[in-house]
Amino acid sequence: MRAPASARLGADFTRLWTAAAVSNVGDGVTMAAGPLLVASVTDNPALVAGAVFAQQLPWLLFALISGAYVDRLDRRRVVVVVNLVRAAALAGLAATVATDTVTVTVIYVALFLLGAGETLADTAMGALLPAVVAPDRLASANARLYASFTIGNQFVAKPLGAWLFVISAAVPFGFDALTFAISAALTAGIRRVPVSDEPRRRASLRAEVAAGVRWLWNHRLLRVLAVSMGLSNIAFGAAFAVFVLYCRERLGVSGVGFGFLLTAFAVGGLFGSVVAAKLTRAFGSVAVLRVGLVVEIVTHVSLAITTTPWTAAIVLVLFSIHAMVWGITVTTTRQRVVPSHLRGRVGSVYALLDLGGAALGSLLGGLFASAWEITTPFWIAAAVMVTITALAWRPLREAGSA
Repeated sequence: MRAPASARLGADFTRLWTAAAVSNVGDGVTMAAGPLLVASVTDNPALVAGAVFAQQLPWLLFALISGAYVDRLDRRRVVVVVNLVRAAALAGLAATVATDTVTVTVIYVALFLLGAGETLADTAMGALLPAVVAPDRLASANARLYASFTIGNQFVAKPLGAWLFVISAAVPFGFDALTFAISAALTAGIRRVPVSDEPRRRASLRAEVAAGVRWLWNHRLLRVLAVSMGLSNIAFGAAFAVFVLYCRERLGVSGVGFGFLLTAFAVGGLFGSVVAAKLTRAFGSVAVLRVGLVVEIVTHVSLAITTTPWTAAIVLVLFSIHAMVWGITVTTTRQRVVPSHLRGRVGSVYALLDLGGAALGSLLGGLFASAWEITTPFWIAAAVMVTITALAWRPLREAGSA
C-alpha cells in the first residue's frame, strides 16, 4: 500500500499543511462574515468598502519590511506568534460583537491587524516550506497547499461563515480565532530550521530590503516572472473589477448565476492544483508558463465577445486552471532558486506586486467601464496580455534551467 502524499513529504510538511488548511477555513469564514458584520453596523457604501481596504492596506505598507524581518527571525516562531496575535484580535472582535459594543472603528482595527499579521505569516510560511520539503517535492507540496486553500477557503468556509453569522454574529469570529490558535500549535511542532547555515553580518533594515529587491532584479528569470505577474494582475484586476456588473448586464444572470460563475473559479482552481505538478513534469516549466500567457489572452477576448453564461463558465474554469498551474509553477521555481536567507524578502516583493497590481487594476477597470462599455476592460486586458506575452516569450526559456 502506498503511503499518503503528506506522509511521503514528511511529518513537518504534514504539520505545516494542516496548519495552513485549518487557518484557510478560518480566513474564509471571516471573509464571508466580515462584510455581513460591517453592513449590520452601517449602510454607508464607503464605510463598507473601507473594511476591505483596511485589510489590504498592510500589504502596501509593510510587505517589504515584513519580508526583511522574516529573513532575520526564526520563521516558525514568526508564524506561531503572529497566529496567536491574530487569534487574540479576533477573540476581541467577537467579544465586542457579543456584547453589542462593536463599532466600525473596532472592525477596521481588527481587520488591519489581521492584514498586518498576514504580511508576516504568509511570507514566513512561503519561506519556511523549502526548508521542510526536499527540492524535488516542492511542486507536489505547493499543489497540496493550493488545493487545501481552494477547498477550505472557497468551497467550505464561505457558506459556513454566512451560516455561523446567522446563528450568532459573534460566532464566526470566535471560530476563526480558534483556527488561528490551532494553527499556531501545529506550527510550533515543526522542527526549528535556521534561516541560513552561513552566519552573516546584519545590515540596516533599509539595506536588507534593498538587497532583496536588487537580488530579484538581477535574476533575469525571476525579474521577468515578477514583472509579468504584476502587469498581468493589473489587466486581470481591471477586467474583473466590474465582473458583477458584467454578469448582470452582459450575460443577463441573476445573483444566483453570479454565484455559480464564481464557483467556476473554485472548480478550475481545484483541478489545476491536481494537475500542476504533472503538467510541469510532462511538458516543462517553459511550456506551462507560455501556454498560461496565451490562456489569459483567450480568456479576456472570449469574455469580451460572449453573451452566453455557459460559455463564460467554461472560460472561467479554464482560466482558473491556468491561474493555479501558473501560481504553483512560479512559486516552486522561486523557492528553488532563491537562497534561504533571501526567501522572505524576495517573496515579499512578489506579494507587493501581486496585491498592488490587482488593486491598481481594480481602480482602472471601474474607470474604463464607466467611461466606455462594460466589455472595455476585457479588451484592454487582452491587449495588455498580448504585449506581455510578446515581451516575455523568449526570456521564459530560462525557466527550463531553474
